[in-house]
Amino acid sequence: MKILVINCGSSSLKFQLINSEDENVLAKGLCERIGAEGSRLIYTAKDINKKEIDKELKDHTDAVALVLDTLTDKELGVIDSLNDVDAVGHRIVHGGENFAHSVLIDENVMKAIEECNDLAPLHNPANLIGIKACKELMPDKKMVAVFDTAFHQTMPEKAYMYGLPYEYYDKYKVRRYGFHGTSHSFVSERAAELAGRDLEDMKTIVCHLGNGASICAVENGKSVDTSMGLTPLEGVIMGTRSGSIDPAIIEFLANKEHISASEVVSVLNKKSGVLGLSGISSDFRDITAAMLDGDERAKMTLDAYCYVVAKYIGSYTAAMNGVDAIVFTAGLGENNSYVREQICSYFTFLGLEIDEDANQSREDEVKISSENSKVLVFKIATNEELKIAKETLALI
Repeated sequence: MKILVINCGSSSLKFQLINSEDENVLAKGLCERIGAEGSRLIYTAKDINKKEIDKELKDHTDAVALVLDTLTDKELGVIDSLNDVDAVGHRIVHGGENFAHSVLIDENVMKAIEECNDLAPLHNPANLIGIKACKELMPDKKMVAVFDTAFHQTMPEKAYMYGLPYEYYDKYKVRRYGFHGTSHSFVSERAAELAGRDLEDMKTIVCHLGNGASICAVENGKSVDTSMGLTPLEGVIMGTRSGSIDPAIIEFLANKEHISASEVVSVLNKKSGVLGLSGISSDFRDITAAMLDGDERAKMTLDAYCYVVAKYIGSYTAAMNGVDAIVFTAGLGENNSYVREQICSYFTFLGLEIDEDANQSREDEVKISSENSKVLVFKIATNEELKIAKETLALI
């Protein structure tokens, strides 16, 4: 069966067409600058090099139409017609407490997603637009919603409740939700397979380290804690996000800078993190290069980043009363050997040892711990689209 995976952002649309029988990606691409000047589709397919198709995309419906036209194009396409698409899987960022699993999309599901718009104002409305566009252009196709938050619905109350008046949870469902759940689920499953272990008998800590980053404690295959909270702002230092801070800083800066609380939160989301600390970039490659050139502030930034990630790993080791495997994934986790080495250096007391040669490997899936290490360490390329395709296939 062929599953089309759709991931809509506020001004972008990523997609993959996956053959579920052999899990091969038949085609993939990105529509960017939707609703703005210079919109285009960047498209690749089997035996076809990257193509850039410049076209005005007024909205996500235009973007979906362009994707479908390209997939069925005589020269660029990989399918004869839309009849070859068996189902569509949609990534949905926030499902609140409504969804602990992926679900077939109907009107009630769409209404429940919309009710979470204020929890993910940049993502959920765009996700809904993508669903509506696909329904308009492919009304006969079954569609599945796969939620970033669903994997974390197994967290116990002690992990997801904040120290706030309980009425805020009752009235507004203010609690920790967590994100990157599709990635954490996929990577923890692959780690168990690579370790030759039963997932339901493992304590794994997954470090999804990209421009957005979150750490997740996975015990016996279930999320029991995670670093992101009500929103993706909580947790470790990220590309432009501050991560967890003293909440009083918001009022303090608002008063000092004569700006509103919402403007401070915008700074925390868009001008903080390693960008704010380093003054160089939100791209860890730029910061690493500056550090190697002797920039002390760049080194301080990376040291602070690694320290915060290590603290979360340490706390989750305590929460699970042990750890069998630590896994690094996403752009930074997969590609920056220095960051992996620095984070792991905090856990020699656990008997963790890194194989320096393995840590330099560019392979997608590598065990980077030594044979003598008491804790397994992997780097595993995440594949959220494949996970979404599998969830979609299971439901249809």
